[in-house]
Amino acid sequence: MRLSNDPGKPDLPPAGLGEIARQFVSARLRGGSLSDFPGLIPDDLETAYRVQDLAISQWDDRVVGWKVGYIAAERRDSSGDDRLLGPVFSRKLWNATGAIVEIPVFSGAGGFAAVEAEYVLQLQADAPVDQLHWSPEQAEALPARMFIGVEVASSPLATINVLGPLAVVSDFGNNNGLILGPEVPAWTTLDEPSLRAQTEIEGEVVGTGGATRLPGGLRAAYAFALSRSAQRGRPLKKGDLIATGNATGIHDIAVGQQAVIRFTGYGDISCKAVAAG
Repeated sequence: MRLSNDPGKPDLPPAGLGEIARQFVSARLRGGSLSDFPGLIPDDLETAYRVQDLAISQWDDRVVGWKVGYIAAERRDSSGDDRLLGPVFSRKLWNATGAIVEIPVFSGAGGFAAVEAEYVLQLQADAPVDQLHWSPEQAEALPARMFIGVEVASSPLATINVLGPLAVVSDFGNNNGLILGPEVPAWTTLDEPSLRAQTEIEGEVVGTGGATRLPGGLRAAYAFALSRSAQRGRPLKKGDLIATGNATGIHDIAVGQQAVIRFTGYGDISCKAVAAG
């Protein structure tokens, strides 16, 4: 593992940010894997987002939304961000139809793959381009619909979560797709404890929870996505999706395994992992 602050390493120039992005993109396109982070891990989130932006520019698809991931207190940088963002692309967005949705993952010894229960917001209006900071209360006032969903958390780098948020941000936020399920009507009028979810893999319950599992709740995740997107020069637009964070945990899945994510009162989403590429 090559960390930028490893003591005793020779003073070699790091791989360029564009080269880090290129190697992640290349591995994703071929359905391959990376044995280690391709270069030196960025020193801060700002630099990691620069890698992510370069990777987005190299990816032949349109961003339709963003996943939000939580950053544990001991892994935050000087920005103070308690969450991170990763892009969701149009060709990796699937609608749940009641049938089993096949989800492409980088699995086996070389990659990481997991499923996450999500509450997904869809903006119904553009965010003001000049507003860089949002409170949860301000976010709630910006109209959005909410749906149940499943994030496909997957990366060609098996150790991506072990390496931490700077590595995660660099590789599309460890995202490889999003399944969108039925709507949760009038979500702002609901008590968040009433929003419950459960994840099963191969018939075994692997996680339970719901909206209250998200630190600060749905509105805090919404506010972060609005704030960080605006500060990156990517203010959110009408129609953009926000997967607010894992509601039952991060659950490893292997090629061939089937997951069922149950949202109490709003339906189930079934998916089966297939090899990416």
